Amino acid sequence: MTTIARVTDVTKRFRHVTAVDDVSFTLEEGKIYGLLGRNGAGKTTLMSLLTGQEFASSGTIELYGSSPVENARVLEHISFIKESQRYPDDFKVKHILRSAPWFFTNWDAEYAQELVADFRLPVDRKIKKLSRGQLSAVGVIVGLASRAPLTFFDEPYLGLDAVARQLFYDRLLADVAEHPRTVVLSTHLIDEVSNLLEHVLVIDEGRLLIDESAEDLRGSATTLVGAASVVDGLVAGRDVIHREGLGGLASVTVGRLTDAERAEARAAGLELAPVSLQQLVVRLTSSSDKEYLAS
Repeated sequence: MTTIARVTDVTKRFRHVTAVDDVSFTLEEGKIYGLLGRNGAGKTTLMSLLTGQEFASSGTIELYGSSPVENARVLEHISFIKESQRYPDDFKVKHILRSAPWFFTNWDAEYAQELVADFRLPVDRKIKKLSRGQLSAVGVIVGLASRAPLTFFDEPYLGLDAVARQLFYDRLLADVAEHPRTVVLSTHLIDEVSNLLEHVLVIDEGRLLIDESAEDLRGSATTLVGAASVVDGLVAGRDVIHREGLGGLASVTVGRLTDAERAEARAAGLELAPVSLQQLVVRLTSSSDKEYLAS
């Protein structure tokens, strides 16, 4: 795989707040990435740095071998669609679609019209008259039809209802398969997008906690449920991601178990439950000491 973006030791400070803290990772061509984390974790700031809208306080960012800041040659390869996307109030939807080719060299007007029909978007309505869901659909359509080699979606689909969000996921997968490109999805709806993702980046309090393939991450943790004394005996000496207890029962989430450890747990009468990607991210980012991640 070709590396198209390289982030090295990047920190971004706003006065006394460190929004991104010494982050390093790469993005490879043709993959769908999930940029996951809580509100205020630093996801939007990180995408703003990658798209040249912010300057890093320290560290380096290279896209296609160059800095993205004030670099038209690099920025023409990028589409950045935000949940807070702003357009001129007097613009109608059709005006945005007509002006898109000025910004995106790969713009597909025919595909954009197909998406307009799919999302039932009123093209003659002014932007300021659109509902939140319709405004989200505008962003989704622009992001998909831009066919930019590197496309960022910063939760623009949150305003869509469940049916429209699924439509977005389906169209994204189908179009990336036909027109390969790198996509970065920032979202809180982790369970909804987990099957789309090929690689996962988790950021919390500005620091990168996880940089792993989605396949490796799925099944990387297991929850053991049963008598507290039995559970505690089996997890002794292991790094515990999460623990809950009620009376004499315990539910403990640990890292990947071997086949022998699974067999031992079942023989001891414990229930083994898989941990979804969303559960794993929630538990890792809610841990106060994050000892598991440091191991």
